[in-house]
Amino acid sequence: MAGGNHSPAAEEKAGSRGQSEGNRKLKYISLAVLVVQNASLILSIRYVRTLPGDRFFTTSAVVMAEVLKVLTCLFIILLQKRFSVKEMVLLLLDSIVFQYKDTLKLAVPSLIYTLQNNLQYVAISNLPAATFQVTYQLKILTTALFSVLMLRKSLSKVQWISLLLLFAGVAIVQVQQEGNKETSSTSSGQNYVVGVVAVVISCLSSGFAGVYFEKILKGSAASVWVRNVQLGIFGIVLGLLGMWWNDGAAIADQGFFYGYTNMVWCVIFNQAFGGLLVAVVVKYADNILKGFATSFSIIVSTVTSIYLFGFHVDLLFTVGAGLVIGAVYMYSLPKAPGGSSSSLSSSSASATLPRKDGDADMEPFLPKCAGKEKGS
Repeated sequence: MAGGNHSPAAEEKAGSRGQSEGNRKLKYISLAVLVVQNASLILSIRYVRTLPGDRFFTTSAVVMAEVLKVLTCLFIILLQKRFSVKEMVLLLLDSIVFQYKDTLKLAVPSLIYTLQNNLQYVAISNLPAATFQVTYQLKILTTALFSVLMLRKSLSKVQWISLLLLFAGVAIVQVQQEGNKETSSTSSGQNYVVGVVAVVISCLSSGFAGVYFEKILKGSAASVWVRNVQLGIFGIVLGLLGMWWNDGAAIADQGFFYGYTNMVWCVIFNQAFGGLLVAVVVKYADNILKGFATSFSIIVSTVTSIYLFGFHVDLLFTVGAGLVIGAVYMYSLPKAPGGSSSSLSSSSASATLPRKDGDADMEPFLPKCAGKEKGS
């Protein structure tokens, strides 16, 4: 009898122990996926943009990524409706058409994300992958500042210090690259200044769009998948307009898929599904783990750039990148108990850092880049 009384408790302990071990494994898998997605997108874009031969139109790649993302979200909604096309259509009509005022609110972040996705191609085409990866972490700074200004969120002292370190690290890397740009970009036809301006504008747009999108999500009953369909529809329309404005004549002459190779398709699929994939695995990750992932992806990008692109790492770059990696990790640390007003501030600071509590499944769906963050 006694043994029978204790067996349920023992089974419960064994079950909880097995569940914690399973969660630990999922966390490590999440870490690996986040690192691979963060680093591979930047490295693959850099690779396809520096290959000799026909250059694909980046504006068409942005449109294709949006189309694939919308199709994926529609398929997931169809799964949720148990393959009832009628229910899915009714849901979309109600969410997108009948509540058109709510839908129109997403035109602003969609425009910014479309701009951001195009700017990422421009930046990575003109900057070394490692330099872009380090500089792009400024989106943490811009998102934090927009969160304070627009959402009245507060940051802890550690976070403010980490933001200062982040800015200092990026500045050091830029000083180092400024000294090397003459030798590194002249032969390949890259423009360092254009790359820096593109990544800075991309960081500003990422910060504003992320915070604006968070304001929209709060108090909204629409699912994240429906929100992504709404964003994607605007993204496709705006992307097509940008494509017509920038490359319309060339695409009419050479075709939409001009210059597309298997590697280009890999980049597009990474852009389209990377953010959604991160959204799935991020449920098993926490802020510290995601901080590790971002930091480790910088190291992976740097090491890979040395072998693939002949990137030169000197003392200044090492110091700057080290400061950025440390700042990203510091920013992701949990706050001291009792900071109720700032408990959500770290979650909105970047698409690479998850939102806590009930919003944990919302933030990762911000487009980036992958990213989304548009990303990441």
